[in-house]
Parts: sequence; C-alpha cells; structure tokens
Amino acid sequence: MKHFKDYKKQYGESFRLWLEPKALTGIFLGVIFLVFFSVSFAETAEEVRNKIDAKSADIIKLEQEIKAYQNELDGLGKQKSSLSSSIKQLDLTRKKLIASISVTENKIERTNLKIQSLGSQIVNKEDAILNNTKAVISGLKAMNEFESANIAQTLFSKTDFTSIWNDLDAIITVNEKVKEKIVELKQVKGELEDTREETLTAKNELERLKRELADEKKIVDQNTTQKNKLLKETKNSEANYQKLVKDRLAKKEAFEKELRDYESQLQYILDPSKLPNAGVLSWPLDYIYVTQYFGKTEAGKRLYKNGSHNGIDLRAPVGTAVKAMADGIIAGTGDTDVQCPGVSFGRFVLIKYNNGLASTFGHLSLIKVNTGDKVSRGKIIGYSGNTGYSTGPHLHVSVYAKDAVDLKTLPSKSCPGKVLTQPISPINAYLDPIFYLTKL
Repeated sequence: MKHFKDYKKQYGESFRLWLEPKALTGIFLGVIFLVFFSVSFAETAEEVRNKIDAKSADIIKLEQEIKAYQNELDGLGKQKSSLSSSIKQLDLTRKKLIASISVTENKIERTNLKIQSLGSQIVNKEDAILNNTKAVISGLKAMNEFESANIAQTLFSKTDFTSIWNDLDAIITVNEKVKEKIVELKQVKGELEDTREETLTAKNELERLKRELADEKKIVDQNTTQKNKLLKETKNSEANYQKLVKDRLAKKEAFEKELRDYESQLQYILDPSKLPNAGVLSWPLDYIYVTQYFGKTEAGKRLYKNGSHNGIDLRAPVGTAVKAMADGIIAGTGDTDVQCPGVSFGRFVLIKYNNGLASTFGHLSLIKVNTGDKVSRGKIIGYSGNTGYSTGPHLHVSVYAKDAVDLKTLPSKSCPGKVLTQPISPINAYLDPIFYLTKL
C-alpha cells in the first residue's frame, strides 16, 4: 500500500483544501481553544504587567529617596563630630534603612507578581501542548484509517473520480496539518522549558530578597539600640559626648600600640612563592570608593612596614552587602566591642582563601557566616556598619599571607581586665590589599 507522500507525488499539488471531518474536528477545536484562551490570558497578563510596572515605579521613587538621605549623610560626615550630628546621622541612617526595607518589600511583591504571570504562562503553554497533541492524534488517526482501507475497493466502488481525487487531497492536507502541529508542539515545549527556568530563577530571587529583608530589619533594630545607648552614655549632653569620644580615641590609640608591639615580636618568614600574583581578589563591595589606603610599604613585597594603616578603608553606608573576595573558608568571626567597645574591628570576619591570602573585614553591622563555612567569591558574608573604632560607617579590609594570621586572644592594658579576641598577624605578613585587588 502506498503512503500519502506517494499519493501526493502521483496526483500532483493542484488540490483544493479539504479535510476529513474527524481531522477537521480535532484540529479546529484546538485552534478555537487557543484563540479563546489567549484572549482571556492577555487581559489577565495586562493587569499583572500594570501592577509590576507600578511596583517598579515605586522602587525608583524610593531609590531616589535613599540617594537623598545618603547625600545628607555624606554632608554630615564632613562636619565636626558632635552629639547632635551623631544623633542626626543615626536618624538619617534609620530613615534610609527603612526606605531600603520598602524597596525590598516592593521587589518581593514585584517578584511574586512575576511568578504569578509566569505560572499563568505555564498553564497556557501546557494547555496549548495538550490541545495540539489532540489535534495531531486526530489527524494521525484519520490517515491511519485511510491507509488501512482497501484502496482498490474504494476506487472501484466510486465511479466519480473527482470524489476519489478529493479523498486523496484530504489525506495529504491532513498530513501537512499534522506536520505543522508537530512543529508548533516543539516550539511551545521549548518555550515552556524556558518559562519554567525563568520561574525557578524568580523563585530563587524571591528567597534571596526575603533573606535580605530579614537582615535589613535586624540592622534597623541595631540602629535603634545604638541611638538609645549613645543617649544613655552621654545623658544627652554634648560635654559628656566629647569626653566619651576623647576616652575612646585614647583607648583606641593605646590598644593599637599594644597590638603593634605584640605583632612586631611575632616571628614569621615570608615565602614569596606562596603568594599569588597581583589582581587575584575581587572587590568586596559593588561600588568602590577608597577613603584610606594601605600604610607604609616596602617596594616589591608590598608589606606593612609599621606605624600606619594596616589595610584599606572603603566608603560603605550602613547595611551595604560585603562579599568574599575569593573562594575560601571562614577562619573566624567575632565582635571586639563585647570586651572593649570602640577600640578595634568591632564585628569582624576573617577569611582564609585558597590562593594563599587571607583577609579581615571590620566594622560590620551584621555577620552572615560562621567559622568553618566554605565561601565562594562574591558570597555575602555580612553587612557594613559602624562598630568598633569608627568615626563613620565604612568597611576596613586587611590582607595577609594566609598561613600567618589567626584568631588570637590578647590581654589588653587599654581595657584593664579584658581579653580581646581578633585576627592577629606578624607585622611583615600584612599585605597591600590594592596590589591584590582587580583593577577598577
């Protein structure tokens, strides 16, 4: 028995469109359903899109508000330190953080709407696949019935050759429609997989935003605690505030001398072969502005000499995400303010990288990792803040030879009876972070 392709070759291409009734029913019902569903879905999609656009507009407005708060904070940072400016700084920081929370909440709502829209698209595509499949099955069934019939009996039973030609034309047309539907099925299936992947990405983004929102709320609570503590310590008196600042500066300078004297006595032989090339670290912040560079260095080795800054400071408003600069492991976390407020790193994270380097991040507001955690480059390990000795919100970054730095305890003369635990390294193991960071 000849297949429909053979019949098409034999009888030519000049037939009019004609479909066997069963095939007509299967194919056209699918087409009608798709048209109806697309119209109803378009209305729903438009409503969802309008809501998404509204959320995006709200986010833009809030981000402008955040920028205005930051401009005010930058202006305050240039003023002489006083109780009123410190309180105003805390209040502005709180307003900015609350605006950031609103941004995150809007992003969460927008992402939920996107997931809702994608879910509707998935349903739409699944229904399209189902109906196209039914149409294909119906067409295949019609062709199978035609080819299963006794061709000779059909031909001799019909004296009207026009009818015979129409029968052949019909099955050829059904075949073409089946081919079209199969192509459509492949296309819709591909779109369905893309939509499912996009939905998964949106859900992951939603989870990230929820975690970020929880972190932002914790930082706002810390801001409130910090303000109440400052008012309590100063009794809302400028004179008391200036005395507090003077005492903390004296303690900070005394502790730094203690630490420098202690670290200078530690013996360490630097092996340059264990150090990586320049530019192996990524920056820990998304937006970079260096406010203080590394201290004295020795040419070539890029080492901390002494008597100056043992890292770099980066501008970082409270609540800025801080990221690991390479793959590694968390070698320690802590908070020096617990033992001796305002003299050192405050909340800190120490990471030992797989490339022979290590780094400490200081003055954090919130720590997001634990000792022993493996981290990859770009992972958020905490949020910047104003803890420890800090005249304003920023991020301090120290870099060392990996095998030279560890968390150690140091009895402090500047804070009698207190023992501080923090990253400690021989003086000659401090390295210039700028040398190892990628060029901007």
